[in-house]
Amino acid sequence: MTTTYAALLRGINVGGSRKVPMADLRTLMEGLGHDGVRSYLQSGQAVFTADHGDEESLAAELAAAIQKRFGFPVDVIVRDHAYLKAIVDDCPFPAAELEGRQLHVTYFSAPVDAARFAEIDRAAHLPEEFRLGDRALYLYVPDGLGRSKLAEYLSRPRLNKGVIATSRNWNTVVKLVEMTGE
Repeated sequence: MTTTYAALLRGINVGGSRKVPMADLRTLMEGLGHDGVRSYLQSGQAVFTADHGDEESLAAELAAAIQKRFGFPVDVIVRDHAYLKAIVDDCPFPAAELEGRQLHVTYFSAPVDAARFAEIDRAAHLPEEFRLGDRALYLYVPDGLGRSKLAEYLSRPRLNKGVIATSRNWNTVVKLVEMTGE
């Protein structure tokens, strides 16, 4: 059975380093036997169909191929359409009332629990807020991510130890649902 997935690449094409041209990424993924490969923006997301593997094995396969082709490691998370749609459907914030820059989702490679974030003084960061979901963290930042002290705190390596974490703004979250649902 063929399944449609989104591959989320962490930390590429940012600040002039770790360049992965999207045309080259698409070619690489097609070489791995994936069909319907399409990329979205330059910040590291691609949609594809596969008739083999699961999210973890597909992510590992793509990460290994990227390292071999481009010469540097890239963390990859792969999620199917049903998961991506559930993330949108389960959003604890009023997404329809917000601008895309105000709402973000951090996808994790594995489940995380609230204890990981227990040290954060949530009241000190208001009106910014975060909530946990299924292998995801929803982040509401009314003034955008670039000015967010909470986002800066949440990106600390010790909070994300042992998992891959990569964030997308709400516009990209919704677009990936659309693209994987086609």
